[in-house]
Amino acid sequence: MGWLSRLLGRAAPRDGMGDGMGEGMEVAMAVFQAGDPARALALWEPLARAGDARAAANIGACFAEGMGVPVNAPLARQWLSLAAGAGHAPGQRNLATLYLRGGEGVEADPARAAELYRAAAAQGDAQAQDMLSWMLLEGELIPPDPAEAWRWARAAAEGGIASAMTRMGMLYHHALGVERDVALAARWWALAAARGDADGQAMLGAALHLGAGVAPDPVQALAWLLRAERSGSALATPFLGPVRAGLDAAARARAAALAGTPLPAPPAAEALPP
Repeated sequence: MGWLSRLLGRAAPRDGMGDGMGEGMEVAMAVFQAGDPARALALWEPLARAGDARAAANIGACFAEGMGVPVNAPLARQWLSLAAGAGHAPGQRNLATLYLRGGEGVEADPARAAELYRAAAAQGDAQAQDMLSWMLLEGELIPPDPAEAWRWARAAAEGGIASAMTRMGMLYHHALGVERDVALAARWWALAAARGDADGQAMLGAALHLGAGVAPDPVQALAWLLRAERSGSALATPFLGPVRAGLDAAARARAAALAGTPLPAPPAAEALPP
């Protein structure tokens, strides 16, 4: 019986694993998605010990997030390091996140996190591209590089990451690494807003209020700001009062009704700005 099976208090189930690691991974993922992470962990352990980087990454993620086992940052690092060392992009990304935030027994290491995000980003991992872009733009944990932040944000946006689309809008609006283009900024915010990104919704609402890159539309502005506020974006707060003040009761009611409707279907990826 393996150490993980002993920790879980059971022998690793063998039923349904099939003859290959690929089939075993499918069974384990199905078990995990059905809401039994502890049993999925027991299925992943022999696969990980046999060299399956995906299984090692999944075990590491469970220890990092406390899924099926207590949170244990050192064990998460151990398993994620196996996956990352094998070149598994999600494992690299999850190990980067562990180093970014740190944990009991694992000291935060932003520089190492950036290295791992970069390795996963280079393999096309859109979430890693988004995080690397954020770190390069904020410049608090690693040296800032707006031009490179734009490059990775663009790649992540092409991968469908809405927060990267919002960042693209910020880069164009504030001329960070690119020439200022408020119309292009508004287009990116609209793409992010349609995909449910709260900060994108707030910035689209602000643009519609100010007429920055789009024609002013106070009712739509309030509707997007209300959506953003409901989803927890602090960026909406400074604009809500002025927008409400410019509308009568009927217009505010129309905006509230719009904010309660389903989001419009987001444009296809090929519709991204050039």
